[in-house]
Amino acid sequence: MITRSDRAVGAVVGSAAGDALGAPYEFGAAGELTARGAEMTGGGGWDPGEATDDTQMAVLVAESLLECGGLELPDIFGRFQRWAAGQPKDIGLQTEDVLTNGESWELAAALHFQINARAAGNGSLMRAATSAVYFAPAGREGTMDAARRIAALTHGDRAAWEGTAILHELVRVALEGADPIAALPATLAAVHPDHRERYARVLASDWHPEKATEFNGAVWPCLGSAVWALRSTTTFAEAVRAAVDLGGDTDTVAAVTGTLAGARYGRAAVPEHWTATLHVPLPGFGDRVLDADDLRGLAQRLAAAGSR
Repeated sequence: MITRSDRAVGAVVGSAAGDALGAPYEFGAAGELTARGAEMTGGGGWDPGEATDDTQMAVLVAESLLECGGLELPDIFGRFQRWAAGQPKDIGLQTEDVLTNGESWELAAALHFQINARAAGNGSLMRAATSAVYFAPAGREGTMDAARRIAALTHGDRAAWEGTAILHELVRVALEGADPIAALPATLAAVHPDHRERYARVLASDWHPEKATEFNGAVWPCLGSAVWALRSTTTFAEAVRAAVDLGGDTDTVAAVTGTLAGARYGRAAVPEHWTATLHVPLPGFGDRVLDADDLRGLAQRLAAAGSR
């Protein structure tokens, strides 16, 4: 019997493990993980088991929710700004611009979108594991609304909001012990009408990442690839390895896959040799580094706080 708490830990730790597993393969070709057979050994500027900006930002969201007792968007944005000023090893170009353009939290992302007319990257999707756990007790409407609001801090394109909302809802379903794949039709019905059809295509049962029309750094193929990996495998490790083997934005696709697979299969399904070296530095916040035990505790606190 996998408890709700086990699934919550699985989502948070699983996302971080996927992030760290995929980091050394980022922007590489498909099949490199299988070809090299190297797991959590580092590379590409990353230490063994080191999580990237995906998990770092997820932790910042989690700590804001817990310390503020709920969603305080200015506080999250301020933490993001402090982190960005700490010179993280990796930060998305769009996210960096939004956090450093000098505008307020209400305007920064909207201004970026207005100027660039493109802001549908996967940067809000990658950090959603912790908020998805926290807001799951709020129900479908509540968790999807929270996802959109947090996503909008850095991404002005509603496509990013809707993708993050879908992930929140699928995690909510999985935390209840139900099948997130079976919940896709009902979830899509709650997506903004202007974006429903496009998400329906990448989340369809016959969609494959090879059909993607954009690089998987975009929100649509990133989410579609994660759902495909979950649908086409039967264990946590298989799903995350399949995500990394797609190549491209491997850390984020694997982080999103790890979120879903962790919520579905629980914390015991995350391989111990992946979590043994797992660690999350927090640039801008002194010498803080979280390990797997810290992430487990964080997830348990999120699940308990969100259920009150």
